[in-house]
Amino acid sequence: MKNLFAILLFLCTLGAFAQTNSSKSEETEVTHKWRVSTPYFIITDRIGKNFGDWDDRGSTQMIELHVKRNLDNKNIIGVKFVTWRLFQPMGILWWQGLLDKIESGSEYYDGYLRETGVGVSYQRMLWKGLFASIEVVPQIQTYTDLDGNKIKNGFKVYNSYHLGYHFDFGKKKHFFIEPQVHVNQWMFDNNSPAGFKEHDDKYGNVFLFEPNLYIGWKF
Repeated sequence: MKNLFAILLFLCTLGAFAQTNSSKSEETEVTHKWRVSTPYFIITDRIGKNFGDWDDRGSTQMIELHVKRNLDNKNIIGVKFVTWRLFQPMGILWWQGLLDKIESGSEYYDGYLRETGVGVSYQRMLWKGLFASIEVVPQIQTYTDLDGNKIKNGFKVYNSYHLGYHFDFGKKKHFFIEPQVHVNQWMFDNNSPAGFKEHDDKYGNVFLFEPNLYIGWKF
């Protein structure tokens, strides 16, 4: 929780700094009020020999879509849909041998955990293309064995905190990319079956410094 409080304090500080910008930019008419985006790649997804194989043992089978509305040139709200399949604990950090464990399978569950949810997001433009954002997604969990047979259901709330930069492209600036880094944190994740819990209990409920790249279209 200390990490979570530090992140929130950091985002609030950035937001306060951004308020010092002139009100003139706030009053500028928004050119494109809506945007849709999705991750181009996620470094922690399908790293290994079978990159891109949807049915691979180490595939997260992830789908993620954002629909956002520009309230003005600084404030953007949105809805996020996401579903993914976990094959090992989400809390394994880079310096705890994340990549080695994906390659070796030493922390693989004896099954899979499918998590699906719809949540909300808030994005604040800080300076030029620099932004900070927060996303909160309640998720329904489904635990299965390796053959896809359901074991039980669960629930958690998945939060992520982002710092990135927005780049526009094209004559009318419809297309954009957003390289960014995330800090992910989750709560109420306490209903896992014994075989899954054995692995989860070794790690925390925060994943630090996930790099990502979003691509999208504004209209």
